[in-house]
Amino acid sequence: MDAAIELERVERRYGERVALAGVSVSVPEGATLAVLGGNGAGKTTLLRVLAGLLRPHGGRAHVLGAALPDERWKLPARIGYVGHEPLLYRELSGRENLRYHADLHGVTHARIQAVLDELDVADRADEPVRDLSKGLVQRLAIARAILHEPALLLLDEPRANLDPSAAELVEPLIGRSSGRTRVLVSHDVAGALEESDVALGLRGGRPAPVDAELYR
Repeated sequence: MDAAIELERVERRYGERVALAGVSVSVPEGATLAVLGGNGAGKTTLLRVLAGLLRPHGGRAHVLGAALPDERWKLPARIGYVGHEPLLYRELSGRENLRYHADLHGVTHARIQAVLDELDVADRADEPVRDLSKGLVQRLAIARAILHEPALLLLDEPRANLDPSAAELVEPLIGRSSGRTRVLVSHDVAGALEESDVALGLRGGRPAPVDAELYR
């Protein structure tokens, strides 16, 4: 099976501060990588490197066959990203946000309606995002991430703000059963390990054993 992600001693710095150092991992196509660690461990930085949003300063990185950073232009159409920020325009409605994203990727508007229906947000989709609850905004953020049928999902606490029924709704779209390659950042060690095939612990931006020490 081909690797969807290949990292070899990847580094990333912010000025003098080292955010990632010596990070190596291989993730097969269709597998899930759990990235675990406490606050400031480098988890979100790693996701942004994988998305092509941050340039690695050292090491070797290939994502979906694209060498980073030189071929990062190949990635936006093939990656879905759910981060701490919903990446939605607050003054626009959910439907308008999804139309904008669909037009960028050549997705039909019929697909928008189908995704809104799957996530049970169609009846609120024409209201401004600023007027919606955090849970509804999170569902729209997930809708945006999967709208263009990406091969790779980068998920930073994707079930945040979702009640159990909403979490069940999103499962076929972003869970293991979606069949997509996934990188899952979570503070829930047991839950993340249960739904992953590969695990990477980070502490201070460096690889670390996956245990309770990560969170101290």
